[in-house]
Amino acid sequence: MRTVAVLPVKRFNHAKQRLAQSGLSAAWRRALAEAMVTDVLTALRRAASVDETIVVTAEPIARQLAEARQVSVVIDRVEGGQSSAAQLGIERALAEGAERVLLVPGDCPMLDPRDIDALLGPDHPGVTIVPDRHGTGTNALVLLPPDALAPAFGRDSLSRHRAHAQDAAVPVQVQPIPTLGLDIDTADDLAELEAGLAERRGGAAYTRGMLAQLTRQAIAGAA
Repeated sequence: MRTVAVLPVKRFNHAKQRLAQSGLSAAWRRALAEAMVTDVLTALRRAASVDETIVVTAEPIARQLAEARQVSVVIDRVEGGQSSAAQLGIERALAEGAERVLLVPGDCPMLDPRDIDALLGPDHPGVTIVPDRHGTGTNALVLLPPDALAPAFGRDSLSRHRAHAQDAAVPVQVQPIPTLGLDIDTADDLAELEAGLAERRGGAAYTRGMLAQLTRQAIAGAA
């Protein structure tokens, strides 16, 4: 089954605004967003069950990251948000013969290729929702066929996606995936990420490097 991953990426200047409350400067937020997207791209590339990845973005650096890895890019000229960008990616995937799509965010740097393969192993028709760690949001969607459901990300999107699928009589299931459950938006998320990375070996190389730089900066500033 031809499976295409769709990765919407917003402009790095607009990314991770809530982390400003933790004292993270705009430059560090941009660098962290870039590192996380790079780690997600790496995980998707290493997943045996993903045949192709499409990045949807208006961010020049994200485009460069994708093209350096031979990843297709759709330019997001509308910049209407994650759902709109995901839909653009779905349309491109359908045009290229995708039978199934995986929609993933760019801020889940702990994403493990083995978890992707486990998620995509069964050929469940309809919609598979991967919740966030709070159990209310949607961090990933598997759609079989790719147009099984129009994505509607945002606050409380898990219940919204489930309701839309049920209204359309589309089979739906919820499948928690630990390395996809943690998306980085707040200082608490960042602390969870640091704790999670400390407990595992390997993975998230770029994000690990960025966090190490942040730690060194904090130590130097306190000296």
